[in-house]
Amino acid sequence: MKIRRCLPIIWTLLVLAIVTIVGLATMTASGKPAGKTIILKYADQNAANGWEAIEAAQPWLEQVEEATQGKVQFQTYFAESLVRGADSWDATRQDLADIAWMFHGYWADQTPLANVISLPFLPFTSAQQASGIFWQLYQKYPTLRAEFQDNHVLMTWASTPYFLVTAEKQVKTLEDIQGLKIRVPTGPPVDIMQSLGADTVTIGMPRIYLYLQQGVLDGMATAWESVISFRQYELVRNYTYIPLFTVYFTMAINNSVWDSLSPDIQSEISSVSGLNGSLFWGKNMFDTAALAGREQIRQEGRPVYEYTIPESELVQWTAQVKPWDDWVSRMTQAGHPEAREILNTTLELIQTYHPEE
Repeated sequence: MKIRRCLPIIWTLLVLAIVTIVGLATMTASGKPAGKTIILKYADQNAANGWEAIEAAQPWLEQVEEATQGKVQFQTYFAESLVRGADSWDATRQDLADIAWMFHGYWADQTPLANVISLPFLPFTSAQQASGIFWQLYQKYPTLRAEFQDNHVLMTWASTPYFLVTAEKQVKTLEDIQGLKIRVPTGPPVDIMQSLGADTVTIGMPRIYLYLQQGVLDGMATAWESVISFRQYELVRNYTYIPLFTVYFTMAINNSVWDSLSPDIQSEISSVSGLNGSLFWGKNMFDTAALAGREQIRQEGRPVYEYTIPESELVQWTAQVKPWDDWVSRMTQAGHPEAREILNTTLELIQTYHPEE
C-alpha cells in the first residue's frame, strides 16, 4: 500500500528528470536554449530618424535578422541612448553594448596603421571604393588587424573624402583658412588642418550644431551624410570642395558575445558583413548621401555657395601638408616597417579597384 501511495511522486520525479535531461541536451554551446531568439543590444550615436540610421543601419540590421532566419534580433539604442559615441569601443569591449557602430576618429591613436586610409588628398573615387580598400587592408595585414582585437570586427567602411563647410567666410585659398576654428576628427585630420593654418576643434558629432550656433566653430571638415543627418546645413552656407581626407568606421561586436554564437549563426552574420557589408555601408551611408544632400537643401530653399578648389590651388595645399612620407616615417620609427607597403598597397588599389563601376 505504501508503494502505491508513492507511485505518483515517483512518476512526477521521473518526468522532471526526463524534461531536465532533454533540456540540457538542447542547449547550445553558449548555454542558451537551442532555437531561442538571441537579442543583441545595438548602440549607435546617430538619431533613429537620421540618414545613417534609415539608409544604412536599419537595413543592415534587417539583413542580419533575415540571414539568421530571425534567430538574431536587435534591441536598438540610437542617439547615444545606451552609450556615447566616443565611448562605444570600450563600452562594447566591456559588454555594456553587444554590438555597436564605431567611428574611429574618436580613437585614432589606437589604430595608427589603419590611419593610412585617412591620409590627406588620397584620390578615392567613392566611399564604396575606399570601404572596399580598407577591408582588403584589414584582411591582408595582421598588424593592422591586431589594432582592433579588443572587439570582433564584422566589417570596415570609409567615407567619401571630406570637404570644408563654413558658416560665414568662404574658403577659396590657403589664406582664407588661416585661423578659422574648424572641427575635425582626431588623428591625421588634426595634423592636416593645423598644417593648413586652421585652429582645430575635436568634439563629438552630436554637439557640432550647438557649437556652430554659438560661434564656437567657424566650420568643419565633413561629408554630406553628417550635413543632412544633423541638419548642419541650417547653419552653414559655404561649401568648399577639396578631398581633404577620408574617415573610417567599423561594426564591432563584443568578443565574448561573438564566441558565444554558434558557428552557423556566425556564418550567417558574416554573409552580410565582410567585404559585402563594407561596400553596402560605404554606398548607403555616404555615396547616396552626396546626391541626396544637395537635393534636400534645394527643396528647403537654403542658400548654398559652392566652390571647387582648382588643381593649381590644390598643389599648394598638398605641398603645405607633405603627408604621406611623414606618416611612413613615424610608423617605421614606432616599429612598423610594413607601413610603406601598406601605403603602396593602398595607392595601387586606388588605381585598380573600382567596385562602383
